[in-house]
Amino acid sequence: MTWKIKNRIKQIIADEEGVKIFPAGLRKPVAFMYPNVYHVGMSNLGMHIIYQLINSRTDSACERFFLPEKEIMQEYIKSRTPLLSMETQRPLADFAVIFVMMSFEMDYDNLLTMLDLGNMELRAAERVSERPLVIIGGPCATFNPEPLAAVADAFVIGEGEDTVQSILDVVYKYDSRKERLLALAQLPGVYVPEFYSPRYNAAGDFEHMYHDSRVPAVVDRQWIKDIDAYPHTSAILSRKTEFKGMFIVEVARGCGRHCRFCMAGYCFRKPRSRALKDVLKDIAGRPANTKKIGLMGAAVSDYPAIRKLTKELAEQKISFSVASLRADTLDNTLADALAASGQKTITVAPEAGSRKMRAAINKGITEEDILHAVRLGAKSGIKNVKLYYMVGLPDESDEDVLEMIDMIRRIRSEMDKVGNKGDLIVSVNGFVPKPFTPYQWEPLCNIKRLKGCFKTLKEAFKGYKHIKLITESLKETLVQAILARGDRRIGEILLEAHTKGEPLKKTLKSHNIDAEKYASRRLQPGMALPWQHLNMGFTEDYLIAELEHSKEGKFTSMCFEGCYRCGVCGGI
Repeated sequence: MTWKIKNRIKQIIADEEGVKIFPAGLRKPVAFMYPNVYHVGMSNLGMHIIYQLINSRTDSACERFFLPEKEIMQEYIKSRTPLLSMETQRPLADFAVIFVMMSFEMDYDNLLTMLDLGNMELRAAERVSERPLVIIGGPCATFNPEPLAAVADAFVIGEGEDTVQSILDVVYKYDSRKERLLALAQLPGVYVPEFYSPRYNAAGDFEHMYHDSRVPAVVDRQWIKDIDAYPHTSAILSRKTEFKGMFIVEVARGCGRHCRFCMAGYCFRKPRSRALKDVLKDIAGRPANTKKIGLMGAAVSDYPAIRKLTKELAEQKISFSVASLRADTLDNTLADALAASGQKTITVAPEAGSRKMRAAINKGITEEDILHAVRLGAKSGIKNVKLYYMVGLPDESDEDVLEMIDMIRRIRSEMDKVGNKGDLIVSVNGFVPKPFTPYQWEPLCNIKRLKGCFKTLKEAFKGYKHIKLITESLKETLVQAILARGDRRIGEILLEAHTKGEPLKKTLKSHNIDAEKYASRRLQPGMALPWQHLNMGFTEDYLIAELEHSKEGKFTSMCFEGCYRCGVCGGI
């Protein structure tokens, strides 16, 4: 270990409040890896929740690992220092189990880099008995683990609060790798790829997933029925994260709005709200040096007690913020509370610029809802507005993009009209089809057309001083699309690309696979899919019906108590 690496870790730890470091030998060390830099990883509430749960056991000590930043990465490589934990600077390979939180496809290669730095074998099949188990959870593991199936010993499918505890029980009970993997495969929500074998037809298309007779044919996604029974706040405060000393409190989980592009809305259904008294109790128990409360949830403004909560915070003069709002749920009370708390930007996600496309994706908000939110924000003194859009949605035309431009101009005009001279920030990404959504069969839009859309948008707002356009890298969009719907063969190519140190697109080409053609495949309902051995609680017929509703512009109302339309509430 070099002084430079150790000193950097010590500096970060010294700035943290809430970190748990236990005396050596008192507890079994458990590695928890986030495959991105500290700043990004520590901004993920899921990591904080699992950190608290592991440390709540009397037999376990959670130790975090992050991707080193560029300067320290070079020091690791130069000094041949193995990747070290934050808490005790223990090498990654010294742990019995490594949990990984995988939230984004673009972090897959980061995971491989971290395993390399930790002197870990990249392939699960090459790890001998005494080597750590690599267990991957998070959104990407839930909707399609196949591209990382060669890397992971096991995956957590769904929400992990209960599953992580059961996994640790198994790891501590058995000594041999074989016994551990077979026992893990019996746990609800745990997928062990070793016991499942994909088959392909003569054309190379996925045909079937065979399974060992000792394990279930289908792995059921797990979800927590009573989220009040588990931690739901920041575990550690630090100035070196996106939130900079903000204490995050989860007020709800899951979303029942049925937006047809949204994996989170389908894989983390049903929506669940926390009791107001428990949220207020969490806030009351926050660390003394907390600068602000961050209210977290898939749809924070859908939280039933949002107005009571924000009113209480305003009365107590507790600063707070929310990640984003539904434009149709914002009113004077909520806008005033946000403004009084110092929030400077109202963030809204129309997702699509035309009425036709918002109906197709089931967004359920109108342009007037957004204009009304702009007026409320201006009246309350909130200066800036941020909008999120997508281009390349199924059945989108050039006219829909032009309507988006007109809509953005009208929003800017409304801001000017009400005397709001703040910035209108417009973030536009290419749509990426995701498994377990009604759009899982739809292709990625042609990259040339996406480039044309971005060019049209940039030209349209070139002369606008207070419209700031942000567009996502289309190289990243392409990689996301390939990995999101990829199978194990794509995973093998990903490993090869990493080993060679070359772009995924180039390695695909060496295997006679055109990256854009692969990403823009139109799949057919009824065909075999690499992720079909996972069960999210609803049927393919339900997704097909929603796809038809998209084409018809038919509205699907949000989840409600006593609803059994999709099967989740009456199923898993």
